[in-house]
Amino acid sequence: MAAPDVQQIAERLRDRAGYLTDRGLATVIAVALDLRKPLLLEGEAGVGKTESAKALATMLDAPLIRLQCYEGIDVAHALYDWNYARQMLYLRTLEASDAARPEAVSDLFGPDFLLRRPLLEAIQYEGDRPPVLLIDEIDRADDEFEAFLLELLSDFQVTIPEVGTIRAEEPPIVILTSNRTRELHDALKRRCLYHWISYPSLERELAIVETRLPDVPERLALEASTFVSRLRELDLAKAPGIAETLDWIGALMSLGEDELGADVVDATLGAVLKHHDDLERVREGGLEDLLDETRREAAAAARR
Repeated sequence: MAAPDVQQIAERLRDRAGYLTDRGLATVIAVALDLRKPLLLEGEAGVGKTESAKALATMLDAPLIRLQCYEGIDVAHALYDWNYARQMLYLRTLEASDAARPEAVSDLFGPDFLLRRPLLEAIQYEGDRPPVLLIDEIDRADDEFEAFLLELLSDFQVTIPEVGTIRAEEPPIVILTSNRTRELHDALKRRCLYHWISYPSLERELAIVETRLPDVPERLALEASTFVSRLRELDLAKAPGIAETLDWIGALMSLGEDELGADVVDATLGAVLKHHDDLERVREGGLEDLLDETRREAAAAARR
Protein backbone atom coordinates (compact mmCIF):
# COMPACT_ATOMS: atom_id res chain seq x y z
CA MET A 1 0.00 0.00 0.00
CA ALA A 2 1.40 3.39 -1.00
CA ALA A 3 2.01 5.87 1.81
CA PRO A 4 -0.32 8.91 1.82
CA ASP A 5 1.25 11.95 0.16
CA VAL A 6 1.30 14.58 2.90
CA GLN A 7 2.76 17.32 0.74
CA GLN A 8 0.11 16.74 -1.91
CA ILE A 9 -2.65 17.05 0.71
CA ALA A 10 -1.21 20.36 1.93
CA GLU A 11 -0.94 21.69 -1.63
CA ARG A 12 -4.47 20.66 -2.55
CA LEU A 13 -5.91 22.25 0.58
CA ARG A 14 -4.09 25.45 -0.33
CA ASP A 15 -4.83 25.48 -4.05
CA ARG A 16 -8.40 24.18 -4.04
CA ALA A 17 -9.71 25.58 -0.76
CA GLY A 18 -7.34 28.43 0.17
CA TYR A 19 -6.58 26.68 3.46
CA LEU A 20 -2.98 26.86 4.66
CA THR A 21 -1.97 24.06 6.98
CA ASP A 22 1.20 22.99 8.71
CA ARG A 23 2.79 19.59 8.18
CA GLY A 24 1.31 18.13 11.37
CA LEU A 25 -2.30 18.76 10.36
CA ALA A 26 -1.67 17.77 6.75
CA THR A 27 -0.14 14.50 7.98
CA VAL A 28 -3.04 13.53 10.24
CA ILE A 29 -5.57 14.41 7.50
CA ALA A 30 -3.67 12.26 5.01
CA VAL A 31 -3.61 9.33 7.45
CA ALA A 32 -7.31 9.75 8.33
CA LEU A 33 -8.22 9.63 4.63
CA ASP A 34 -6.02 6.61 4.02
CA LEU A 35 -7.26 4.62 7.04
CA ARG A 36 -10.85 5.93 6.91
CA LYS A 37 -10.70 6.79 10.61
CA PRO A 38 -12.55 9.67 12.29
CA LEU A 39 -10.36 12.65 13.11
CA LEU A 40 -10.75 14.61 16.34
CA LEU A 41 -9.40 18.17 16.18
CA GLU A 42 -9.00 20.09 19.43
CA GLY A 43 -7.76 23.61 20.03
CA GLU A 44 -8.78 27.06 21.14
CA ALA A 45 -11.78 28.65 19.46
CA GLY A 46 -10.83 30.38 16.23
CA VAL A 47 -7.76 28.38 15.23
CA GLY A 48 -9.39 26.90 12.11
CA LYS A 49 -10.82 23.54 13.20
CA THR A 50 -14.19 23.96 11.52
CA GLU A 51 -12.57 25.59 8.50
CA SER A 52 -10.32 22.56 8.07
CA ALA A 53 -13.38 20.32 7.61
CA LYS A 54 -14.92 22.75 5.13
CA ALA A 55 -11.63 22.95 3.25
CA LEU A 56 -11.34 19.16 3.17
CA ALA A 57 -14.82 18.88 1.64
CA THR A 58 -13.87 21.48 -0.97
CA MET A 59 -10.58 19.73 -1.71
CA LEU A 60 -12.35 16.39 -2.21
CA ASP A 61 -15.27 17.98 -4.10
CA ALA A 62 -17.48 16.19 -1.57
CA PRO A 63 -20.64 17.40 0.21
CA LEU A 64 -20.23 18.73 3.74
CA ILE A 65 -22.82 17.51 6.25
CA ARG A 66 -22.56 19.46 9.50
CA LEU A 67 -23.95 18.59 12.90
CA GLN A 68 -23.61 21.54 15.26
CA CYS A 69 -23.58 20.22 18.81
CA TYR A 70 -25.11 22.07 21.75
CA GLU A 71 -26.15 21.35 25.31
CA GLY A 72 -29.15 19.01 25.27
CA ILE A 73 -28.79 17.77 21.68
CA ASP A 74 -30.55 14.43 21.28
CA VAL A 75 -31.18 11.69 18.74
CA ALA A 76 -34.17 13.51 17.23
CA HIS A 77 -31.93 16.41 16.22
CA ALA A 78 -28.79 14.44 15.34
CA LEU A 79 -29.91 11.12 13.84
CA TYR A 80 -33.58 10.92 12.90
CA ASP A 81 -37.12 11.91 13.73
CA TRP A 82 -40.48 10.68 12.56
CA ASN A 83 -42.46 12.53 9.92
CA TYR A 84 -45.59 12.96 12.03
CA ALA A 85 -47.52 14.89 9.39
CA ARG A 86 -46.95 12.15 6.84
CA GLN A 87 -47.84 9.48 9.39
CA MET A 88 -51.16 11.20 10.15
CA LEU A 89 -51.95 11.50 6.43
CA TYR A 90 -51.16 7.80 5.99
CA LEU A 91 -53.47 6.86 8.87
CA ARG A 92 -56.33 8.92 7.45
CA THR A 93 -55.81 7.29 4.08
CA LEU A 94 -56.01 3.85 5.68
CA GLU A 95 -59.16 4.79 7.59
CA ALA A 96 -60.80 6.19 4.48
CA SER A 97 -60.05 3.02 2.54
CA ASP A 98 -60.94 0.77 5.47
CA ALA A 99 -57.46 -0.75 5.20
CA ALA A 100 -56.19 -0.16 8.74
CA ARG A 101 -54.76 -3.69 9.09
CA PRO A 102 -52.21 -4.25 11.89
CA GLU A 103 -49.39 -4.83 9.39
CA ALA A 104 -50.29 -1.64 7.52
CA VAL A 105 -50.34 0.38 10.73
CA SER A 106 -46.92 -1.03 11.69
CA ASP A 107 -45.52 0.57 8.53
CA LEU A 108 -45.94 3.91 10.30
CA PHE A 109 -42.56 3.34 11.93
CA GLY A 110 -40.74 2.16 8.86
CA PRO A 111 -38.02 3.75 6.71
CA ASP A 112 -40.54 5.62 4.53
CA PHE A 113 -41.53 7.83 7.47
CA LEU A 114 -38.07 8.70 8.72
CA LEU A 115 -36.80 12.27 8.65
CA ARG A 116 -33.07 12.02 8.20
CA ARG A 117 -30.96 14.29 10.40
CA PRO A 118 -27.24 14.89 9.75
CA LEU A 119 -25.87 11.60 11.12
CA LEU A 120 -28.37 9.40 9.26
CA GLU A 121 -27.98 11.54 6.14
CA ALA A 122 -24.22 10.90 6.21
CA ILE A 123 -24.67 7.15 6.77
CA GLN A 124 -27.24 6.78 3.99
CA TYR A 125 -25.68 9.23 1.53
CA GLU A 126 -26.02 7.92 -2.03
CA GLY A 127 -23.86 10.35 -3.99
CA ASP A 128 -20.84 9.62 -6.14
CA ARG A 129 -18.38 10.09 -3.29
CA PRO A 130 -18.68 9.88 0.48
CA PRO A 131 -19.53 13.09 2.30
CA VAL A 132 -17.46 14.87 4.92
CA LEU A 133 -19.40 14.65 8.20
CA LEU A 134 -18.48 17.50 10.54
CA ILE A 135 -19.52 16.92 14.16
CA ASP A 136 -18.77 20.41 15.40
CA GLU A 137 -18.03 21.32 19.04
CA ILE A 138 -18.70 17.86 20.44
CA ASP A 139 -17.59 19.15 23.85
CA ARG A 140 -20.84 21.15 24.06
CA ALA A 141 -22.93 17.96 24.01
CA ASP A 142 -23.46 15.83 27.12
CA ASP A 143 -21.98 12.48 28.09
CA GLU A 144 -25.01 10.52 26.87
CA PHE A 145 -24.79 11.93 23.39
CA GLU A 146 -21.05 11.31 23.28
CA ALA A 147 -21.72 7.66 24.20
CA PHE A 148 -24.39 7.46 21.49
CA LEU A 149 -21.75 8.36 18.88
CA LEU A 150 -19.51 5.40 19.70
CA GLU A 151 -21.33 2.97 17.40
CA LEU A 152 -21.13 5.38 14.48
CA LEU A 153 -17.45 6.15 15.01
CA SER A 154 -16.37 2.53 15.37
CA ASP A 155 -18.54 0.75 12.78
CA PHE A 156 -20.03 3.55 10.66
CA GLN A 157 -23.49 2.34 11.52
CA VAL A 158 -26.43 3.48 13.62
CA THR A 159 -29.28 1.57 15.24
CA ILE A 160 -32.88 2.73 15.13
CA PRO A 161 -35.06 0.56 17.42
CA GLU A 162 -38.07 0.47 15.08
CA VAL A 163 -36.01 -0.14 11.93
CA GLY A 164 -32.83 -1.92 12.96
CA THR A 165 -29.17 -1.30 12.21
CA ILE A 166 -28.31 0.88 9.24
CA ARG A 167 -24.75 0.53 7.97
CA ALA A 168 -22.97 2.88 5.59
CA GLU A 169 -22.14 1.29 2.24
CA GLU A 170 -19.40 3.90 1.82
CA PRO A 171 -18.22 5.34 5.16
CA PRO A 172 -18.30 9.13 5.45
CA ILE A 173 -15.15 11.06 6.27
CA VAL A 174 -15.73 12.14 9.87
CA ILE A 175 -14.20 15.23 11.48
CA LEU A 176 -15.01 16.05 15.11
CA THR A 177 -14.01 19.35 16.68
CA SER A 178 -13.72 20.36 20.32
CA ASN A 179 -12.84 23.62 22.04
CA ARG A 180 -12.07 21.54 25.14
CA THR A 181 -14.65 23.19 27.38
CA ARG A 182 -14.79 19.76 28.98
CA GLU A 183 -12.69 16.61 28.72
CA LEU A 184 -13.98 14.03 26.24
CA HIS A 185 -14.19 10.37 27.23
CA ASP A 186 -11.38 7.97 26.38
CA ALA A 187 -13.82 5.66 24.58
CA LEU A 188 -14.52 8.36 22.02
CA LYS A 189 -10.87 9.35 21.68
CA ARG A 190 -9.83 5.74 21.08
CA ARG A 191 -12.02 5.63 17.99
CA CYS A 192 -10.37 8.69 16.46
CA LEU A 193 -7.07 9.99 15.28
CA TYR A 194 -6.22 13.09 17.31
CA HIS A 195 -4.60 16.43 16.55
CA TRP A 196 -4.25 19.63 18.53
CA ILE A 197 -4.37 22.82 16.44
CA SER A 198 -2.41 25.70 17.96
CA TYR A 199 -2.49 29.36 17.05
CA PRO A 200 -0.40 29.84 13.92
CA SER A 201 3.07 31.31 13.90
CA LEU A 202 3.32 34.91 12.75
CA GLU A 203 4.68 33.79 9.39
CA ARG A 204 1.84 31.36 8.75
CA GLU A 205 -0.83 33.78 9.95
CA LEU A 206 0.58 36.41 7.61
CA ALA A 207 0.40 33.89 4.76
CA ILE A 208 -3.23 33.10 5.68
CA VAL A 209 -4.08 36.82 5.68
CA GLU A 210 -2.48 37.34 2.27
CA THR A 211 -4.28 34.29 0.88
CA ARG A 212 -7.72 35.25 2.19
CA LEU A 213 -7.31 39.01 1.62
CA PRO A 214 -5.22 39.28 -1.54
CA ASP A 215 -5.68 43.07 -1.78
CA VAL A 216 -4.38 43.78 1.72
CA PRO A 217 -1.53 46.34 1.89
CA GLU A 218 1.67 44.55 2.85
CA ARG A 219 2.44 46.83 5.79
CA LEU A 220 -1.07 46.57 7.20
CA ALA A 221 -1.03 42.78 6.97
CA LEU A 222 2.31 42.55 8.77
CA GLU A 223 1.51 45.09 11.50
CA ALA A 224 -1.98 43.75 12.20
CA SER A 225 -0.83 40.12 12.30
CA THR A 226 2.01 41.09 14.64
CA PHE A 227 -0.39 43.06 16.87
CA VAL A 228 -2.77 40.10 17.16
CA SER A 229 0.15 37.80 17.89
CA ARG A 230 1.16 40.07 20.78
CA LEU A 231 -2.44 40.18 22.06
CA ARG A 232 -2.35 36.39 22.39
CA GLU A 233 0.56 36.73 24.82
CA LEU A 234 -1.59 38.76 27.23
CA ASP A 235 -3.78 37.37 29.98
CA LEU A 236 -7.09 37.67 28.14
CA ALA A 237 -10.42 35.97 28.73
CA LYS A 238 -10.55 35.09 25.02
CA ALA A 239 -7.49 35.41 22.83
CA PRO A 240 -8.32 36.37 19.24
CA GLY A 241 -8.37 33.62 16.64
CA ILE A 242 -7.52 33.69 12.97
CA ALA A 243 -11.11 34.64 12.10
CA GLU A 244 -10.79 37.77 14.27
CA THR A 245 -7.53 38.70 12.58
CA LEU A 246 -9.19 38.47 9.17
CA ASP A 247 -12.28 40.38 10.31
CA TRP A 248 -10.19 43.15 11.85
CA ILE A 249 -7.94 43.58 8.84
CA GLY A 250 -11.02 43.59 6.61
CA ALA A 251 -12.49 46.36 8.76
CA LEU A 252 -9.27 48.37 8.57
CA MET A 253 -9.16 47.96 4.78
CA SER A 254 -12.77 49.13 4.51
CA LEU A 255 -11.70 52.31 6.32
CA GLY A 256 -8.90 52.87 3.82
CA GLU A 257 -6.08 52.16 6.28
CA ASP A 258 -2.74 50.81 5.10
CA GLU A 259 -1.00 50.78 8.50
CA LEU A 260 -1.89 50.75 12.18
CA GLY A 261 -2.59 54.07 13.89
CA ALA A 262 -3.49 54.52 17.54
CA ASP A 263 -6.87 56.14 16.90
CA VAL A 264 -8.13 53.61 14.37
CA VAL A 265 -6.85 50.68 16.43
CA ASP A 266 -8.70 51.95 19.49
CA ALA A 267 -11.86 52.52 17.45
CA THR A 268 -11.82 49.05 15.85
CA LEU A 269 -10.45 46.98 18.71
CA GLY A 270 -13.89 45.42 19.20
CA ALA A 271 -13.43 43.59 15.89
CA VAL A 272 -10.56 41.57 17.34
CA LEU A 273 -11.41 41.40 21.07
CA LYS A 274 -14.93 40.27 21.99
CA HIS A 275 -14.91 40.68 25.80
CA HIS A 276 -15.36 44.03 27.51
CA ASP A 277 -12.80 43.14 30.19
CA ASP A 278 -10.25 42.30 27.50
CA LEU A 279 -10.82 45.62 25.77
CA GLU A 280 -10.33 47.51 29.02
CA ARG A 281 -7.27 45.46 29.96
CA VAL A 282 -5.54 46.25 26.66
CA ARG A 283 -6.43 49.93 26.78
CA GLU A 284 -5.43 50.36 30.41
CA GLY A 285 -2.24 48.38 29.86
CA GLY A 286 -0.94 50.94 27.40
CA LEU A 287 -2.24 50.68 23.84
CA GLU A 288 0.36 53.16 22.54
CA ASP A 289 3.21 51.12 24.02
CA LEU A 290 1.80 47.92 22.54
CA LEU A 291 1.54 49.59 19.15
CA ASP A 292 5.12 50.87 19.35
CA GLU A 293 6.36 47.37 20.17
CA THR A 294 4.28 46.00 17.30
CA ARG A 295 5.76 48.47 14.81
CA ARG A 296 9.32 47.66 15.89
CA GLU A 297 8.72 43.92 15.63
CA ALA A 298 6.97 44.26 12.28
CA ALA A 299 9.77 46.44 10.91
CA ALA A 300 12.35 43.86 12.04
CA ALA A 301 10.34 41.08 10.42
CA ALA A 302 10.09 43.07 7.17
CA ARG A 303 13.88 43.41 7.04
CA ARG A 304 14.45 39.66 7.42
